[in-house]
Amino acid sequence: MSAECAGVILAGGQASRYGGRAKGLERVGGVRVIDRVARALAAVTDRLLLVANDPAASSWLPDVPVAGDVYPGSGSLGGIHAALVHAHAPAIVVAWDMPFVPAGLLAELRTLGEAADVAVPESDSRRGLEPLCAYYAPACIAPIARRLEAGELRVIGFYDDVRVARLAAASVRAYGDPARLFMNVNSPDELTLAERYATTTDGGDHRSQASW
Repeated sequence: MSAECAGVILAGGQASRYGGRAKGLERVGGVRVIDRVARALAAVTDRLLLVANDPAASSWLPDVPVAGDVYPGSGSLGGIHAALVHAHAPAIVVAWDMPFVPAGLLAELRTLGEAADVAVPESDSRRGLEPLCAYYAPACIAPIARRLEAGELRVIGFYDDVRVARLAAASVRAYGDPARLFMNVNSPDELTLAERYATTTDGGDHRSQASW
């Protein structure tokens, strides 16, 4: 791991199913989801960055710099673009509502990304990939910007324009069930499910510390 790599927490979405509350600030196993994401990223990257447009974002992780979208209202793709523009380096980007992403998997993505522009894990999702838990190189900035300026917001649309390396499903499953590893806490029901997962997934360290 010779090149610097930033860890970027992507805090997007309107949290409509939480009545407007910031979903990454919900707690799973007694710890905020954003702290879980920050801890996993901090273990395998050189510095952290929070991409968020909420005026309160600077208080969420006081020691982590905050940056906003370059293309406002452009969804997750705009968040990835902002991550790379503000990081000024390759970045591992993780959505802030994914409480169970393991640091070991992120480390594999960083290594895989040394020979690619994107390193992304395979999963059982409808895309077959997890673009909001992936490594991105600065070479992605221009291809993403072209898509955004054309009004194309599909998160993996620009993958056709860059070198993509996939972390094979078999490697991903070595860390657990992909449905659990990449679950998003988007609703109260999913928060309840995450709490159940935490009783078997957490080894104690998440619950023993209040923040990352």
